[in-house]
Amino acid sequence: MLRLLGLCWAFRFALSSNTTSRSTQLYVQPHLSIGKCLDYCHFRFIPFLPCIDDIQRIANSPAEACGRGYCDAEHFELNYKTGDEVEVESRRNHVERTRVGRWANLRELCLDERGFPVRRKCGIRNGTREWESLSNVTCRGGQQLSSNLNRLAVESPPDMISRLSDLLRQSQEPLRPVDIFSIAQIFESLLEKPKKDPKVVSDLIGICLQVMATDRETLRISAELNATNTLLSNFEDYLDALPPQLVPKESCDVEAKDQSHVKNQILSHVGVHALISNELSVFFVNPECANVTGIAIYNLPTDRKGNSTSGSNVEGFDYSPLSSSESLENIRARKGLQTAAFLPEQLWRELKQKGATFLVFKVYTSDSLFVETESPVRMPSSAVISISIPGMEDNSLPSKLPFFLRNGNENSSLMEGGGCGYWNYETWLSDGITTCSSSDSLDTPLDPVILCHADHLTQFSFLLGISKIQTGVDNYEDDRTLDMITNVGLSLSLVGLLAIFLTAALFRSFRRLASTKVLLNLCLALALQTLFFMDIGKGELLRRLQFSDRCLIAGALMQYFLLVVFSWMLIIGFLQFKRYVKVVGVTYPRHYIFMSALVAWTLPLVPTLALVKLDPASYRPTQASPEMPHTVLCYPSGHGLYLGVVLPIALVTLANALMVGYISCSVYCALHTRGKHVLQQLRLFVLLFFLLGLTWIFGFCSYFQWGRVFSYLFCLTATLQGFVLFVYFIILNKDNRRAWFGLICNFKSKEEMDIDALRTQEKSALSRTSQMSVQSSSTN
Repeated sequence: MLRLLGLCWAFRFALSSNTTSRSTQLYVQPHLSIGKCLDYCHFRFIPFLPCIDDIQRIANSPAEACGRGYCDAEHFELNYKTGDEVEVESRRNHVERTRVGRWANLRELCLDERGFPVRRKCGIRNGTREWESLSNVTCRGGQQLSSNLNRLAVESPPDMISRLSDLLRQSQEPLRPVDIFSIAQIFESLLEKPKKDPKVVSDLIGICLQVMATDRETLRISAELNATNTLLSNFEDYLDALPPQLVPKESCDVEAKDQSHVKNQILSHVGVHALISNELSVFFVNPECANVTGIAIYNLPTDRKGNSTSGSNVEGFDYSPLSSSESLENIRARKGLQTAAFLPEQLWRELKQKGATFLVFKVYTSDSLFVETESPVRMPSSAVISISIPGMEDNSLPSKLPFFLRNGNENSSLMEGGGCGYWNYETWLSDGITTCSSSDSLDTPLDPVILCHADHLTQFSFLLGISKIQTGVDNYEDDRTLDMITNVGLSLSLVGLLAIFLTAALFRSFRRLASTKVLLNLCLALALQTLFFMDIGKGELLRRLQFSDRCLIAGALMQYFLLVVFSWMLIIGFLQFKRYVKVVGVTYPRHYIFMSALVAWTLPLVPTLALVKLDPASYRPTQASPEMPHTVLCYPSGHGLYLGVVLPIALVTLANALMVGYISCSVYCALHTRGKHVLQQLRLFVLLFFLLGLTWIFGFCSYFQWGRVFSYLFCLTATLQGFVLFVYFIILNKDNRRAWFGLICNFKSKEEMDIDALRTQEKSALSRTSQMSVQSSSTN
């Protein structure tokens, strides 16, 4: 009853909150209904304590109090792994005052196992604002540049852009995903400042250029944190707020001025302020000065490089302003045109009536900041031109906006995926964009310079079907095919290995052979290695350990079983060498099988345990492939991979290859006069090729990138080793084949005997029944 009264009381105050006076709201959670707020504030458990407001009093309006306010700044302790990532130490950390529902960066950088920054969220629990718990988090430290950038993002000093520029310019360390995330956070803090400073524009462009120069894999991982989109959006929004200061109407009569040290050109007499570079250029335009409503970008001819009439070229790159009365054909006819856009007179007149005053054009010659997290279907092949009108919240246009883009592949057609498109901060789309072609045929190659029309403002580019120009997607399709081949081959190998074990368990004559005992050891090692590579190592036993410990154990076990397999293949190669080459007087030491097993199962422990002891960080998880970012591969890397895996495998493969060559030559010399034994020689070579692991030769060729075909050969052959052993030692071996036929025939014979016995019993029962019937009738 009390709980029901409390709910009614809270609901009444929630309804009356719309008419009561309110203090200034710092933050209100959007679209928060009364029903959600009642549950959100835990009315079910605390009926008379709906929410605590900013001054620690019971709130009269839970709908307001639940969704606003701040979590106070807080000091706390976090566990950090030391340099060798074996020991853990506690370090003091700090979060600043943060709004409800937002994430706060930690003052001392904390990275998870993938190198992503750990942050802390301000939320509401039991009606009060409190920080999310990080008790189960174990941090990893970052490089010096990462730590400095994170500290700069947390503190947000007034001169943060100049300090950021200095840090990037002085550092010799490559940017990592966490660094790009910190830069995006700094840009966001800059955008939130009420006063926009045009003096930082050159630094902003320089910072973006350094990010754009980062390798694509790092940028792709950064996109998982939404860092590239955040950086791009904040960069453009900040620039869109600067035209009133850079190209005011009062400066229209000022002569041109060039600041060459920053490639900063001011053409105030035509209302253009340009900041140009090879990969990123920004143009602020005030059409009131000289009716300039567009920009054309083009490459200078070789004989004119360095002699641009405007003095704006950068290594042969130049631009020119476009008026609203320009002809489309005249623009297209310009030599070396790369991209151009302008607002026709009628369109600009309509936009002016809606309040438009300035224009901002950004030209990206690289698509580095436009990163898709999903598998891309099309990608830019031209420059990306971004067009914005500061102060216009609605990006839709009353009429079509023309712009030109250079065709990156003159053989492309509309049917093959060629066409103009725009970036929606997730992927490249083409709705609302018209691609004009001089031919009506869809399969006719498009023009060198494409005319496009758009009905809204954003970033535009000419797109091509990705299969035409991006080999990375071809590699991705190859990887999927190779994965499929690998999974099928490993599954067949497991079936074959199981059949070998079953044969040994059923037939004593087979398992008593000395060669069978050696074979069973190899099959056992192969089965364990295959199971771990097929993710058995991710079972519940390992899940109970910490991620890094689980990764260390799984990686060490896979390394160990792989080396055990190669140890047995080396031993078998030596035994085959003695069998086929040293035919006369071959003797084996007593208990040689036990000695071989002792060596094969213990010797691989030496490099494995040595690597675990000396360099456990080499098992640190890394991305398995760019297409599977959430998949981690726990396996040695760096020097541990070379010395602990590649070198032993290479030595064993080389030794076995020499022995197979010597055996083949010896057998050929002994049987070369007998043509009927050619097939037997071929069978022996194929058996030794798989038995002794010579398929790994293809693996090494693929490792050194000698051709994609070796990857397919390696996956087709190495994964089938267990199945080939089953075919040779069970199916093609007449003794084992006869034993299986005998077992099957005996089973059928026994089944037939049982049926005959049952029939005999039935006949006997019928006979006795008939005799009893005759006796009873005679008695009567």
